[in-house]
Amino acid sequence: MISMKFINAATLKLEQDFAPTTAEHGCMVDVRGIGILIKGSSGSGKSEIVLGLLDRGASLVADDSVKLSAPEGQELTATSSELGRFHMEVRGLGIINVPKMFGAGSMRVEKRLDLIIELTHAEELNELDRVGIKRQFHTVLGRRVPLIRLPVAAGRNMAHLVEVAALDQKLKS
Repeated sequence: MISMKFINAATLKLEQDFAPTTAEHGCMVDVRGIGILIKGSSGSGKSEIVLGLLDRGASLVADDSVKLSAPEGQELTATSSELGRFHMEVRGLGIINVPKMFGAGSMRVEKRLDLIIELTHAEELNELDRVGIKRQFHTVLGRRVPLIRLPVAAGRNMAHLVEVAALDQKLKS
């Protein structure tokens, strides 16, 4: 390798390897080009939403534990651990192999984080902004990421709501 190309490649690799990182509990999906971290308490329906999104053509990045990194001057990127990559745990079904069930296009190794969706209990419905005028943000590794709180209730098509939130975020950005 030419010295200059080697130095450039080594610098990029070192920046990536030593970038600030953190882990978040949730599921990371790519919905129509928008990277969404779905957070919520245990049993709130994150995996069921992701399954619905996979049926609609989304791609899974990480399930349960999402590794986020923020190299200097670059965007927040999310990935999963190598051990759990390509797999997802669904209560009652166990661990499923996502690409074998939904095809090779249903997985991504990493994705930029564009939006965080936090699932809340339906009882908190009245406390939420109904019009969507006030934008909320969540800070991850010193960077502000748009946050949407969605109430979970019986009969709501949560996968569709998350997809609409992704499209709305795409329009806003």
